[in-house]
Amino acid sequence: MKLYLIAGEASGDARGAEVMRSLTALAAARGESVVFHGAGGPEMRALAPAIQDWSEEAVVGLWDVLKKYPYFRRKFNAMLQEIAALKPDAVILIDYPGFNLRMAKAVKRLDPALRVIYYISPQVWAWNQGRIPQMARTLDLMLCIFPFEKALYEKSGLKTVFVGHPLLDALAAKRGAQPREEALVGLFPGSRNKEVSRIFPVLLKTAKAMRALRPELRFEAAAATEKLALTMRKMAAGSPVTVRLGGSHELMNRAAVGIVASGTATLEATIFEMPFVLVYRVAPLTWIIGKRLVRIPFLGISNILAGREIIREFLQEAATPESLAEELLSMLNQPEKRLRQQAEFREVIAGLGSGGASIRAAEAILQRLSGVARASVR
Repeated sequence: MKLYLIAGEASGDARGAEVMRSLTALAAARGESVVFHGAGGPEMRALAPAIQDWSEEAVVGLWDVLKKYPYFRRKFNAMLQEIAALKPDAVILIDYPGFNLRMAKAVKRLDPALRVIYYISPQVWAWNQGRIPQMARTLDLMLCIFPFEKALYEKSGLKTVFVGHPLLDALAAKRGAQPREEALVGLFPGSRNKEVSRIFPVLLKTAKAMRALRPELRFEAAAATEKLALTMRKMAAGSPVTVRLGGSHELMNRAAVGIVASGTATLEATIFEMPFVLVYRVAPLTWIIGKRLVRIPFLGISNILAGREIIREFLQEAATPESLAEELLSMLNQPEKRLRQQAEFREVIAGLGSGGASIRAAEAILQRLSGVARASVR
């Protein structure tokens, strides 16, 4: 079996690698094999050298996309040409909706019979539910990770399987039982260059303001890549912040409180039960357009799942060092406030189902491609 996968950033690369391993195991149990092609990141490439690594090119926001549009256009066309030449059994699109939803349409124009499967359902329920009927025409299967999404997609006739959230498996072994370090504040400014350039300076000023009032506090920041670590260390020179390469999950286990940039890391922090606040800053044009498009009351997925603001959100101009410092000091000074938030975290996580998301996703993919249910590998 020949599959073409496309993932666009670090989190999609991790999810893609998990599904690749599950597909390989399920196929091997039947005496078959799977050959992978496509584009992703280092984790996917480590499993299949035919997959190119383009994860360093991930961007966030309309303005950043526009600036790199020629690059993405070239990549898009090259991938489409590769799909046409390879004639895979299916194209599996992982997250990255700005690129992958367009790819789904292009693949169907190229070959209407070629099956297109989407894993990590795009959050169109937040910004444009009107796209769902169009998605139903271009996708053969949607694999969703939040329970409320299944009914939403199936209203338009799109075959949808709720597989559970992959982070439950990915993080299960990393959750520690050790007590938190009461004087430690974790800083998580994002995994993309643009995120870090906009958010980390605010976090550095927040740390300085907090240290002025609580000299015993320590601050650690997690850098997603070696390149980002070098950049962040230069930015943090002379500040009370220590920058470490990787180790974000270990830091989430230890920190008493944290500041987390909007994105996958907010759900990770929720799973680790690290009390935190959410911060979000993008280019002004992206913010203006986003405010017109987004149809949900919260930005953080944990708040969306809870149906209320269990995590304070500091967005754009509201994300000031003064406001962030005030809220974090309040959390540090009131242990009951942190305990209350942690209890709310457990309620959110309980609604995400059990583990085994990648196995269920692989089973659903193989079933859709063969029309016959496959035996599980446990």
